[in-house]
Amino acid sequence: MKNLILLFALSLFSFAVFAQDDEKDEKIYADSEAAKAAFLKDDPGLADFFADSYGYIILPNVGKGAWGVGAAAGNGVAFENGKHIGYARMTQLTIGFQAGGQAYSEVVFFETKEAFDRFKEGKIEMSAQVSAVAAASGASANAKYNEGVLVFTRTKKGLMYEASVGGQQFKFRAN
Repeated sequence: MKNLILLFALSLFSFAVFAQDDEKDEKIYADSEAAKAAFLKDDPGLADFFADSYGYIILPNVGKGAWGVGAAAGNGVAFENGKHIGYARMTQLTIGFQAGGQAYSEVVFFETKEAFDRFKEGKIEMSAQVSAVAAASGASANAKYNEGVLVFTRTKKGLMYEASVGGQQFKFRAN
């Protein structure tokens, strides 16, 4: 329980320091473009989601670690109707059987304006009900939105054993 409280406090702190830094923002944007290209290389069918979704966020570098209690965090870029409108910060806490660490990229698609507005207002909290699809050739063919949200992940490195529950929280900052 002590670890869970500590992780929760760290996630609150990470939201507090989510301030504008032009140099850091430029790096996140460049990394997001590279992550998008990697997602499209893994599964060209994702191009339809990038073109047709109302909005999306790309989190190019998410770090995750766990030993019973897990935490993940990452910064990304937000797009509305294909236009860069701001930045996103994601934190995640999980509890259950889990051990290891990994780095991954994540893209979250929003099917409608209402779903994207919930993200911008900080009202999107993904839990076990919204599962991520591992980006691979053809994975997008059967992917479906859940409450207007669809998530793809792409492992970059590391190894994680996990059977846990938890959720992701998002914070939005406009340009």
